Amino acid sequence: MPRHNAAMRNLDGHVHRTGTSQNDRVFYGSIAIALALTVFVGFGPTYYFRVITGSPPFTLTGGTVTPLVHVHAALFSLWVLLFIAQTTLVAQRRSGAHRRLGIAGGILAVLMVVVGTVTALTKAARGEAPGGADPRQFLMIPLSDMASFGGFIAAALLLRANPEAHKRLMLLAYVSIVVAAVARLPGVLPLGPLAFFGLASLFILAGVIYDGVSRGRVHPVYVWGGTLLALSVPVRLCVSRTEPWARFAQWAAALMRP
Repeated sequence: MPRHNAAMRNLDGHVHRTGTSQNDRVFYGSIAIALALTVFVGFGPTYYFRVITGSPPFTLTGGTVTPLVHVHAALFSLWVLLFIAQTTLVAQRRSGAHRRLGIAGGILAVLMVVVGTVTALTKAARGEAPGGADPRQFLMIPLSDMASFGGFIAAALLLRANPEAHKRLMLLAYVSIVVAAVARLPGVLPLGPLAFFGLASLFILAGVIYDGVSRGRVHPVYVWGGTLLALSVPVRLCVSRTEPWARFAQWAAALMRP
């Protein structure tokens, strides 16, 4: 009887882990699709739809869509596709292909941070900002987004041997940059930055709820990473209105002027 009970406990444990793993694949695959749709709908009217129809794209900052902007868009679009591909490979249990593609993902992430930073500084140098905002204040948002994205990606790569932490860090990294797409969703832009970040955080909230339901506890990555990301928003917005930041932003933007 003890052996039978032990066998049942092992079997139950295995079934539970298998069920959780299957649910994880469905959840993260669904999140990947939801994020992709958010990006496509957000940037559709100003970029994707216009590229498809052959119309000139435009930016919310009122500036010209330069070759640099196209490179920026291409890299970030590749990230959307990469995230879907990676979640699909995990769902298919093709861990080898997932790891190999992860190398390309790391390189892509570095390029995104570099090009994203240069694009933000170039726009600030031209005095471009959405909704008539101060370009120096607005510069805080894309630069801090790049810092958050790069930080979460670095942590995810360092913890790639820990799948539970790795996939959650990758989601946090994605949420760090999806804010720009959320701001472009219909009716969202007039609500301001707090609304952009708040709506983007719903993806993290979904992960938190899923953890609570499927595991009975929230993974520490969401607790610490999600909290850090949430608390950084009001801090970033407050710092962007200070004189030291204005001086730094002016100096940084000047680096991009001819």
